[in-house]
Amino acid sequence: MKMNKKRILILVIIIIVFLLLLLPKINITKKNENSENEIGKKIVSLTADLKIIKPESLQSKIFTNGTLIGNEEVLLRSESSGKVTSIFFEEGKKVNKGDLLLKINDEELQATLKKNILKVEFAKDKEFRARQLLEKQLTSQQEYDIVLNELNSLKADIEFTNAQISKTEIRAPFDGIIGLRSVSIGSYITPQIQVASIQSINPIKIDFAVPQKYYSEIKEGKIIEFSIPSFKKIFTGKIYAIEPKIDQTTRTILVRAIAQNNSGFLLPGAYVEINIILENMANAMLIPTDALVPDIEGEKVFMYKNGKAVPRNVSTGIRTEENIQIINGLEMGDTVIVSGIIQLKPNMGIKIKSVK
Repeated sequence: MKMNKKRILILVIIIIVFLLLLLPKINITKKNENSENEIGKKIVSLTADLKIIKPESLQSKIFTNGTLIGNEEVLLRSESSGKVTSIFFEEGKKVNKGDLLLKINDEELQATLKKNILKVEFAKDKEFRARQLLEKQLTSQQEYDIVLNELNSLKADIEFTNAQISKTEIRAPFDGIIGLRSVSIGSYITPQIQVASIQSINPIKIDFAVPQKYYSEIKEGKIIEFSIPSFKKIFTGKIYAIEPKIDQTTRTILVRAIAQNNSGFLLPGAYVEINIILENMANAMLIPTDALVPDIEGEKVFMYKNGKAVPRNVSTGIRTEENIQIINGLEMGDTVIVSGIIQLKPNMGIKIKSVK
């Protein structure tokens, strides 16, 4: 009996110790459950901003980049070799078409020209006398033809000499701005030596490329907008030529546009950012980009209905910096929740903070 009482006492003590160890865990579990219940109670409703879907204007655009090039550009070189005797242009200044820019020594050609001119004068007199004799039938047609051919040959020599003299001159091929020269008076130049460059920059051209999927939408006459990074001013141009071939490496199409440059601010070689407006839409459905929720099945938004958040699958279109176009899934007049999206759950109560 004494042994049984002793065993019972030990068992009671073990049970008491076990309960003492288990009690804190029970309290912690209850606290966690209470905390979860409190949190659940806190997020039963959410205060959020709403937006009523209304028709809005939207532009479908292509963003790309390009390079400015001169309307006309030529590297000036001489057609003949010789010593530079005169330079008639100032670097960086405007010149007009036909202006004499540079002259090469042509003394020998000038002397040859004078000699041929004198010969022509003599040959004219000789031809005049021969023609009078022929009219009086005092000479033969053959003898007259010999004199006439001599005169024409000398005239051809003069034309040839003038052509050679013109090759000793460099003239402006068009109105433009001439660049920095690389020769001086007294320099001996050849056709391989670049004298300077000349560019026409008004109007100015813009070269750029667009992905091949837009080929059917890029047409001659379409307006483009472009700007130079770090400058806020927006310039406009017009597409006037499209390369009839797709680049096999980049799968893009080369396009060229033209723009007025009356101020001369736009310079060839500059990098520009380009927006091409494909379509102007007056009845687009737009929501803030943040209101769109990625989903396994696609994309969705939360609509506001009867004070609750109701999920709705949607199809999207054009994205801008702030908004995104909804193509399917919403209708004009629907109300969309546009804030607190991360905390939203289906059928959660919504308190209205503001309506746009």
